[in-house]
Parts: sequence; structure tokens; C-alpha cells
Amino acid sequence: MKSLITLAGALALSTALSGTALAQTDLTMWYHGAGSSVERELIVGIIDDFNASQDDWKVSLQEFPQAAYNDSVVAAAVSGNLPDIIDVDGPVMPNWAWAGYMQPLELSEGTLDGFLPGAIGKYNGEVYSVGLWDAAVAMYARKSTLEKYDIRVPTLDNPWTKDEFNEILAKLKESGEFEYPLNLGMADQGEWYPYAFAPFLWSFGGDLVDRSTYTTAEGALNGDAAVEFGEWWQSLFENDYVPGTSQDMADHETGFIDGDYALQWNGNWVAVKTLDALGDDVLFLPAPDFGNGPKIGGASWQFGVASTSEHPEGASAFIEFALQPKYLAAFSDGIGLIPATEEAAAMTKNYAPGGPLEVFYALSEEQAMLRPVTPGYVFEALEFRKALSDIANGADVVDALDAATDAINDDIARNNDYAVAQ
Repeated sequence: MKSLITLAGALALSTALSGTALAQTDLTMWYHGAGSSVERELIVGIIDDFNASQDDWKVSLQEFPQAAYNDSVVAAAVSGNLPDIIDVDGPVMPNWAWAGYMQPLELSEGTLDGFLPGAIGKYNGEVYSVGLWDAAVAMYARKSTLEKYDIRVPTLDNPWTKDEFNEILAKLKESGEFEYPLNLGMADQGEWYPYAFAPFLWSFGGDLVDRSTYTTAEGALNGDAAVEFGEWWQSLFENDYVPGTSQDMADHETGFIDGDYALQWNGNWVAVKTLDALGDDVLFLPAPDFGNGPKIGGASWQFGVASTSEHPEGASAFIEFALQPKYLAAFSDGIGLIPATEEAAAMTKNYAPGGPLEVFYALSEEQAMLRPVTPGYVFEALEFRKALSDIANGADVVDALDAATDAINDDIARNNDYAVAQ
């Protein structure tokens, strides 16, 4: 009897140990897309596939509304309750890495070969995040409008110049056909301002901060090139070429389709809706060249690993798994953004060669420039947004840019030049 009891105990212990060995280690993931059923279905699909593909890790998802997401991450970092996997807006990543919220990814060699530069989040020489997609902005126009007013169709190799663009806006204004010649999207007063409008400043030759050191905005945000940009920016509102800061969001979202605006500066995420409404008449055109080459913003939401994760190898394994071309293509087809690789683009409905949105991949590849890759960007973006709003509302250009420059410099000094701890 004793031997039977001993044998039963051994079998029970063996079964328990076997179950432990086969159990998957739990990993938590936070995502900013709560409220989007399409995004949720895509993310959950990747998680389910990953969990079923191996026996080591099991990812579970928690979603947040985008408006509350960043604050939730910061609060969790302060309290020590970060998940294993987070997503992060590309330009915010350097701040979170500097603050100690994130750690570099552990990816296999060659994983990021062929990725659009904007989809790779690098800081201090390390890759901290990577995106399944990127985003691009273009000048939307109707082919019929350009033909009617004898306006040249610009190309990547031959974009509109500053003078040409100003003449086009004047001609469209004089026609009396439109409420405004151009919709810039002034109603969208969040990250859109630095994402969409800083490229104009870059094309003039200015910037939010001196990128040679990232320790001052002097000369970059208030130098001659920046002042020239600011005067041009203010002229758009003085000449009634664009709606002001009190623009209604509904007008912003439908005005171009409804014919209230002749041109629209907008992202590829509304391109499908515009195509559905206007068909072959809509054109997606490159940014104008204001003297230093046409520029658009790069980098969108990306995946990274929290610094407090006890299983960075598992978290990185999930991110690497999610970077398969089929998932990049699925996200593009689902939410309309640019696949992060050419291989994935070829698998999509809209970005494949000859597809209706193929031009956006080229725009991202040829014209995209990252917002300043510095922890200070989070503050710089707020000051830039304020300066642009003030100038649009009639403030003195030099005073507004000087004030923003001083505020940014004070922030950099308060944070010890955002030096990286050694």
C-alpha cells in the first residue's frame, strides 16, 4: 500500500511539474486605440496568433482612449505599474526613454531591414520602438479644379515653389468659387500642429530646436528663416486664404469634399473617404518647396517595451512577431495607414503598385522628416503650437517666436540639457 501511495504522489508531482513547464508566462500590453473596433480586431488577431504560435508567452490586452493614453502611461510609470508592452507615439518615445519608462528592444538581426525610416524609433543610438505603419500628409486637390484654373500638377521631382504656391492661393481666392482656397485643419489643435505645420518651417530652413546639439532653440525657431516662415504663416490668415483657429471641426472634416475648400493639407488616414466621395478627380500632391526642399512629418504610433518589464525578451518577441508583412498589410487595409515596408505595401489594396494611395508611400519615403528626436520635443511641440496660434491670431511674429524660443531654452536648462544618465 505504501508503494502505491508513493507512486501516486510521484505521478501527481510529475503532472504538476509538467503543467508548470508548459504554462505560458503572462505579458501585459497597453494600446491607445479603445473605441476603434477595427483596430481592436487587428490587435487581438495578432495577439491570438502569437499566443498560439509558441508555449513560452501569453499576451493580454488592455485598451485606453487615445486622449487619456499618454497620461495613463506617465501615471503608471510614477507608481511602478507599467505593463510589459506599450505603444507610443513616435515623437514622444525619446521623452519616455529618457525618463526611464522604456528599454531598448531585443530584435533579431535584420528584423528592420526595408522598414520606412519613420517607423523605426531610435534614441541615443538604440532602437526603442517600431511601428507597423507610418503616416504621411499630402496636398489634396481636385483635378478638375487645377484644370479649370490652369494650375500645374506638381510632382515629387518638381513640387510647387513658394512663389508658385502663393500665386495659386491668390488665384483661387480671386475666383470667388470657394469659401477658402486652402484647408490646413486649424480645428485639430493637438499634435496635428507640430506634425503638419513644422514641415513648412523646416522647408523655410528653420526648426523647433537646433538639431546639432538639441540644447537650444536660439536661431532655429527665431532666426531669419523662422521669421520668414512666421510672416508667410500670418499672411495666410490675413489674406483669408485659410480658416482661422476657430474653424469648426465638422467643416474641417467635410469642407474639401463639399467643395468649400479648393485644396486641403491632410493625412492619408482620410484618403479612402475622400476617394470614395470624389473618385478619380482627387489628387494627392507633394508638399510645396519653400526653399529648402519639400518636407512632411514622419513617425506614427509604435510598439515598445516598458523598462520595468521582467520579461523583455518575451515582449520583444511579440513585437517582432507583429512585424510580419501580413500584419503590416492587414493594418493598412483596416485603418488606411502606410505599411511600414515595401513588401507589405505590395500586399495591400491601396498601396500596391498602381494602387490609389501608392503616392503616399513615395511621399513618406522621399519627403518625411522626423520631428526633433529629443526628450524635449514634448515641451517644444506645445510652445510651437502656441506660437502658431498666436501668429495666426495677429500676434507680432518676432515676439511670438522669441517667446517660444525662450520658453524652450528654459525647459532645456531646467532638465540639464536632457542629458542621458550614464
